[in-house]
Amino acid sequence: MSRPSQLLPAWGTTGIGSLPHTQAELGLQMALQVDVPYVPQLPVGHPTEFMIAEALSGLPGLAVDDEGMCTVDLARWEIARDSFGASIEAALSAGDLSAFEPTPEACRSWKPFLWEVEHRKLALAKAQLAGPATVRWVAKTSAGDPVSEVALLDQQIFRFLLAKYLARAVALRKSGATPILYIDEPGLYALDRRDPRHLVVLQELKVLVMALHREGAVVGLHCCSNTDWAALMDLGLDVLSVDARLSLDAVLDDTQALGRFVGAGGLLGLGIIPTDLSATYDVAVLVDAVDASLRAALGPQYARGQLPCLLTPACGLAMRSTLEAERVFEQLRAAQKRLTELTAPA
Repeated sequence: MSRPSQLLPAWGTTGIGSLPHTQAELGLQMALQVDVPYVPQLPVGHPTEFMIAEALSGLPGLAVDDEGMCTVDLARWEIARDSFGASIEAALSAGDLSAFEPTPEACRSWKPFLWEVEHRKLALAKAQLAGPATVRWVAKTSAGDPVSEVALLDQQIFRFLLAKYLARAVALRKSGATPILYIDEPGLYALDRRDPRHLVVLQELKVLVMALHREGAVVGLHCCSNTDWAALMDLGLDVLSVDARLSLDAVLDDTQALGRFVGAGGLLGLGIIPTDLSATYDVAVLVDAVDASLRAALGPQYARGQLPCLLTPACGLAMRSTLEAERVFEQLRAAQKRLTELTAPA
């Protein structure tokens, strides 16, 4: 069995990124009540905790508006560019990455979560950060262009994010848990392998995955939109996290890429409970559809329980109410119970 298969609980529950709580302690307690506890992002009333803002926190010239949209003032960035870049490279070279852990402004839950991991002696702990493709395609320069259009800035942001990911992995490991790091890449809906720059992005993601593996992390990638799934399944990931209703069949349809992914020990993270405010659904129907799709695609391997999956909401929950978030996690536990029953040995 692969290392992730041995570590992660079959049909174990966890969360995806954000929660709607305005009181950090309440949000943290919800995030600790799943099988794989995770660091919650709490952006309501704190726009610097939105995913792009959190990822870029500390970048010279960064401005964040009330909606969490990020703009980099190129003139201010250029003044600090060389010294800031040198600090990143020195940290990566020396392995002292503590300066790149989340600040309270970027993630209020980070330090309390580490405390909980250590004092509860948690075996697994998950953190998540916006991925390098999404960050650089979404954030804008003061000229109005994506930051990916400024070559030196684009490269520096990748190295900056690499340091941030590794800092999270090291801190979680020092707290006593196996770190599980999710790369949050909703922007990969735009991935096009005909674009040479997108091929570079894929290579950078491979570098990020390998670097996190060297730090002992289990590495997942979450994309809540449809994308080139074959390209992602060839990145060396441990977990591919998808919106099950939107994307599972598309993932399973690419049998060659799926075979390589599963054969290398890859697992699926199933966003089985919708987070779209307009969605109507029945949990049992959703679960039965997922079960049928997995049985059809994987056959005896799935039936023998050799492909344990993680279960999550389809995406982050910051835009829901706290009551709706609680209901989503109740439904997640119901889905877990049903899938456990459906796949129990006869």
